[in-house]
Amino acid sequence: MKSRRFNAAVCAAFLLLGARAAHAQHTGHLLRPLIESAAERLAIGDRVALSKWDTGTSVEDPARESAVISKAVAEGQQANLAATDTTRFFKAQIEANKLVQYELLSRWRRAGFAPPHAPVDLVDTIRPELDALQTKIIAALASANPILENKACATQVARAVGRYTFEHQFELTSLQAIALDRAMAGFCRVY
Repeated sequence: MKSRRFNAAVCAAFLLLGARAAHAQHTGHLLRPLIESAAERLAIGDRVALSKWDTGTSVEDPARESAVISKAVAEGQQANLAATDTTRFFKAQIEANKLVQYELLSRWRRAGFAPPHAPVDLVDTIRPELDALQTKIIAALASANPILENKACATQVARAVGRYTFEHQFELTSLQAIALDRAMAGFCRVY
């Protein structure tokens, strides 16, 4: 009788672990496109920093930030996203991108020069890329939206970002990995 209970307990434990693993895999699958898009947006931050180096413009651009967030909220509402969720996520994207810009600009100022590069056109080249990427991010945000209701949202996001950074460890700099954590911290309602 004891061996049957033991076997039943072991089977139940394996079923529970299997269910948790399947849920984690499903969560990671839902978050993956959002993480990839956030990483892609951050990669553009290097060119934004170069543009600001060349022009001497400030990292801070409240008017542009407000316009980005307003447009994202409008697009998000069309995808049935709550304005507060969209606003929070895009504020985090902007803050993460500014983190990249501040660090790179400081590094270049300490060195006295930026890396060799062709001129970077922020208005006519980079912003249209960011605008197109924003539409992709909204779609990924809508797909991942069910995770927001999960109490373990922050843990799931941190783990999914950890998997992504591990898989891309030879492509991402430590700055990009830190910035990606910051960018994705805006996904959950509580982080």
